[in-house]
Amino acid sequence: MTAGDELARAREAFARARRIVVKAGSSSLTTPLGTIDADRVDALVDVLAARRAAGGEIVFVSSGAIAAGLGPLGLARRPSDLALQQAAASVGQGLLIARYTSSFARYGLTVGQVLLTPTDMIRRAQHRNAQRTLDQLLALGIVPIVNENDTVATDEIRFGDNDRLAALVAHLTRADALLLLSDVDALYTGDPRRPGARRVEQVREPADLEGIRLGGPNQTRKVGTGGMITKIEAARIAGVPVVLTNAASAAHALAGEPVGTYFHPSRESRMSTRHLWLAHATTGQGRIILDAGAVEAVVKRRKSLLPAGVTGVQGDFAAGDPVDLCGADGRVVARGLVNYDAGEIPDLMGRSTRWLARELGPEYQREIIHRDDLVILDV
Repeated sequence: MTAGDELARAREAFARARRIVVKAGSSSLTTPLGTIDADRVDALVDVLAARRAAGGEIVFVSSGAIAAGLGPLGLARRPSDLALQQAAASVGQGLLIARYTSSFARYGLTVGQVLLTPTDMIRRAQHRNAQRTLDQLLALGIVPIVNENDTVATDEIRFGDNDRLAALVAHLTRADALLLLSDVDALYTGDPRRPGARRVEQVREPADLEGIRLGGPNQTRKVGTGGMITKIEAARIAGVPVVLTNAASAAHALAGEPVGTYFHPSRESRMSTRHLWLAHATTGQGRIILDAGAVEAVVKRRKSLLPAGVTGVQGDFAAGDPVDLCGADGRVVARGLVNYDAGEIPDLMGRSTRWLARELGPEYQREIIHRDDLVILDV
């Protein structure tokens, strides 16, 4: 079988996906002035409704809340001020979901709004709750419209872009495929507006990306946060086949036609959903410094972090927050959900859990971070 035949079969399998996550960026949904483009929304909904009519399940991850709020607030571009971003999201999210409600209603379909934050999702109970909610919506025939809750998200605790969110939602919903819609019709070897740039038909492994010049976020319209780098990152962690193309080619991609760029599932995506959330959707709220023995135990032997291996603590965090684990050289080796407040840890450092239980009480006979709440980062 030739590489072309194998890719054709992979695209045919993509077309047969039962449950698919579709993500659309702000630039695909709004006008240059920041208002919702009703024609663009309706055109995309036409495609998604057709997929539903053919028996598929759709989870739609939609950007655009902040962008949709710019016009009503009289803002010419996305503000850098966090409070203004949150205000724009508050105004724009209502406008966005109202537009989707009206557009899907043309096909007798009901939508449900699901707003997520990493803080909601990295803890077991909230993670299971979000999964149950999405499963129930799909079982009822509802089209979930997922977005980050930008009205409360902060710079420190947020997904950062909806490409990453869409990849994590694909894990959360046990989807069969992910379609990323951009303002560019595929991944290219360079700026597609310049001569010599070639479309990349498929990506199997990181080596396929060598020599490709990747741009950052769209700097022309000033409405989005993502760029080609975030889309490649999303494809890397999605755990399912991914097609990257533009909104105009969405129907062709869903039909398995040779449009856009096809990403084969990567090895990293074998991580559990919670660990993917922890690795890619959180920022460490502080640092815990480990001695060499603890680094080896955590990284190589996948053990829990015990107080005896801790030599220092930095930052101000609370029990349950994500924190970065560092070696003596300051290099981050892991991230985990901590069981203690930052102020409690200095009194525990270098002590065995048995000693702590005897001297301070049985509630201190526990790990600083349990291995189930730890993810190893690139080391």
